[in-house]
Amino acid sequence: MDRVTTPGGVRARARVLAHGDGRGGTVLPVLQGEGPLAVRRTRGSGAEARVMLVGAMSGPLGGDHFTVTAEAARGARLRIGSAAATLALPGQDKAGARYDVQLTVGDDAELHWLPEQLISAHDSDLHVTTRVDLAAEARLVLREEQVLGRSGEEPGRLTSRLTVRIAGRCVLDQELACGPGAPGGWDGPAGLAGHRAVGQLVVVRPEFAADPPAARTFAEGVAVMPLAGPAALVTAVAPDALLLRRLLEEASDTLG
Repeated sequence: MDRVTTPGGVRARARVLAHGDGRGGTVLPVLQGEGPLAVRRTRGSGAEARVMLVGAMSGPLGGDHFTVTAEAARGARLRIGSAAATLALPGQDKAGARYDVQLTVGDDAELHWLPEQLISAHDSDLHVTTRVDLAAEARLVLREEQVLGRSGEEPGRLTSRLTVRIAGRCVLDQELACGPGAPGGWDGPAGLAGHRAVGQLVVVRPEFAADPPAARTFAEGVAVMPLAGPAALVTAVAPDALLLRRLLEEASDTLG
């Protein structure tokens, strides 16, 4: 599809729908993208279907609004990544940009949402919302990574909200605000403490209901916390994106 432009910036949507094929595999009846949100299927593994978000243009810029919707219906095994980091940039429109993600996972379905880092460039203003709705017997691995500024520059303003619901019950609702105009203390000892990379990993597995992970400090700057449901949250801060990714991957391995 061609991109849709308005005086307020670019409006673009991507949609992915996966469901089990009844023979142990996964099919993708819906794979749609427009403008800067190109969607491509890549080689899967076993029952898993793999999809890549490919940035077809720079953005989001000021005034842009991107929306990604993905659903793993009953029996599906779906992994979604991105071909490159998302770079939030200032635009001619002084309004902030938005990036909304809506994920849905059905019973006996599994979704891995593993995009590359989101980089908040100087003078940008981006608001990200990620909402996840899971059935009682759904599985999820979700990773979010934010990098504040490119090398040697101050960050833009970034607000990121993550909400996770399991069987209609909210188990996580948190918001992170960083950069110019964010509430005071975001970079202090109780916040990022001078680090410029921050990430979250959410793992949902039905077996956690009977055997939840223990709350612990996994490594310096990394904490593992069981949620009020069959889920666990890993939060990490690091001086750079490379170390952040390694810490999150190591913590993920400990959760199985």
